[in-house]
Amino acid sequence: MERKKLDDIIDYLKRQYFGESTGHDWFHLNRVRKQALIIAREENVPNTYIIELAALLHDVPDEKFVEEEEGKEKLDYILSTLSLRDSEMELLKSIIYSISYKGGHEAELTSIEAKIVRDADRLDAIGAIGIARTFAYGGKKGRSLYNPEFQVRVGMTLDEYRNGDSSSIHHFYEKLLKLKDLMCTETGRKLAEERHAFMLGFLEQFNKEWNGQE
Repeated sequence: MERKKLDDIIDYLKRQYFGESTGHDWFHLNRVRKQALIIAREENVPNTYIIELAALLHDVPDEKFVEEEEGKEKLDYILSTLSLRDSEMELLKSIIYSISYKGGHEAELTSIEAKIVRDADRLDAIGAIGIARTFAYGGKKGRSLYNPEFQVRVGMTLDEYRNGDSSSIHHFYEKLLKLKDLMCTETGRKLAEERHAFMLGFLEQFNKEWNGQE
């Protein structure tokens, strides 16, 4: 029964996120799911159904893409099709609503399941995929590739983080390069190292080319 419900949700998400162009498409959701399962295995967490559901559904109520009430209604509709105990439903909702970065105004996590899904989501925000998603999102939102007149923003409110002037390159310094040290699990920290190093190499090459250096 659980597998059938999961397959139904996957079919629904594939339809809903078809053609999504900010890097938060079905393929992102599926990568986060797969990464979460890898982390769960390495962290010796055997019961992964709630982790898998949370990984797949974490973007449904995200206020970056939908109004708060609309996102809540969409998520509640999906959750209404599941046969979960009250404790499982509470855990699932707590994960979905607590893993977002929000400009550093993130929720404190209390469950290993939430830590796993947050790490999986953040791993997809860094490395080669993270670089590609950053420029896809920036282009969709009308951000410049890079503007050297902008300053790296610190101490932002959530509204400033979401809506203030920035560029795609600045986003590396305002968020992406911070994520390695914010991983919640030992496995997440290990996996983040290579992706973090890749971003540093990319930025070094970008700066060389931007400044016309050999």
